[in-house]
Amino acid sequence: MLVERIMYADPKTPVNCVFTARIKGEIQEENLISALAKIQQKHPLLRVKIDRTSEPYPFFIEVKDIEPVPLRIVPRKTEEDWFTESEKEWMHLFEDERKPLAQLVWIKGQKVSEILWVLPHCICDGTSLVTLMRELLSLLDDPSVALDSYPLFDSVQDFLPYDFNVRKKKRKARLYLIMARLFFLMQRKSKKGSPGKNYVVHWKLSPAVTGQITAKSKAQDVSVHALLCASFMEAFRQVQGKQAKGKVISPVDVRHFIPEIRQDHVFAFAPTVELSINKGNQNVLDNARQIKKDLKEKIEKMEARELLWMGEHMHPVVERMISMMKTSNGGHDVTLSNMGRLTIPNAYKNFTLETIISPTVAFPWLNSNTLVTTTYNQHMDFTFMSNENFLPKEEAIAIKDKALELLTS
Repeated sequence: MLVERIMYADPKTPVNCVFTARIKGEIQEENLISALAKIQQKHPLLRVKIDRTSEPYPFFIEVKDIEPVPLRIVPRKTEEDWFTESEKEWMHLFEDERKPLAQLVWIKGQKVSEILWVLPHCICDGTSLVTLMRELLSLLDDPSVALDSYPLFDSVQDFLPYDFNVRKKKRKARLYLIMARLFFLMQRKSKKGSPGKNYVVHWKLSPAVTGQITAKSKAQDVSVHALLCASFMEAFRQVQGKQAKGKVISPVDVRHFIPEIRQDHVFAFAPTVELSINKGNQNVLDNARQIKKDLKEKIEKMEARELLWMGEHMHPVVERMISMMKTSNGGHDVTLSNMGRLTIPNAYKNFTLETIISPTVAFPWLNSNTLVTTTYNQHMDFTFMSNENFLPKEEAIAIKDKALELLTS
């Protein structure tokens, strides 16, 4: 699909998601290997390679005798080993066609371990990562748990409703393709050049502060997501001044619109909504109320099935899209993915899930500003990612600090 190709980028550019869980207790290596085998058998995208030669565009093809999901074991030395190993995995290139598009890293300690799922973004979204972690922990706790496999979707045609007017939509698709080509012809490259070193700023809020933010949202009749968007956009404005765009890109789980894609399916497409704050109004709560209203209206109007189908007609300009994202400042401050409360159990027979660290990814785009937040066990957790050439790390920390001040004031 179009979005899969964008997140694939090209054969030599890794775009990997890393999702980390910290476990207290004993883990047996044989149980990890057994769990990975069951999970791989369930999810068809863990049994595919990317074929780049048979057709004009790359596509997934199932490999019958594919190797097991690799397990890399690292001795645990410090609390920050997860970050060091995440940085390594950002740059891991899944180029061996005999191996699946996934890897597990076990940072092995005597009493505490970290488990890192690593997958290319072209096969998974945030919901997929949560599903894989939940299934892994369940199988580590009870190896007899059964997982039901499901067939891989063949194409976007699988998602079209019976009354979809292909003839009418084709005219619209041709017009969009012409407009896209004209748009890319007019684009100028940024003077900032290529992206610098990728980094992540990570922080976790206490249950008290998490509860304070939740209570504030409820009392002011705004969603936590709207409050986060308004607070971070205002923080960008206060730190960056006129350079701030006052816009945020917000991914939405496609499963809300296409129930054939189940909650436990590994799938990559997440439609996005662009949200803005009023440049003449610095009141965070006013802007949060407007964002809540705008988000609701845009989600109600979203045609996810049509978006998937229309995207298939944009393949001729995918390389230009990717080139633009690598060289353009973009029109937004940050992509904010709020994954919400994670439904993963905390207590197991032989271990406990101590904490979850929100997913990280090192995008190759010039504007790679990405904020991911999750809530687990009453702690809100944040990962803020970018690159030094576009947003210096010190500036990202200043934005984070200002946003937290706005969230809790």
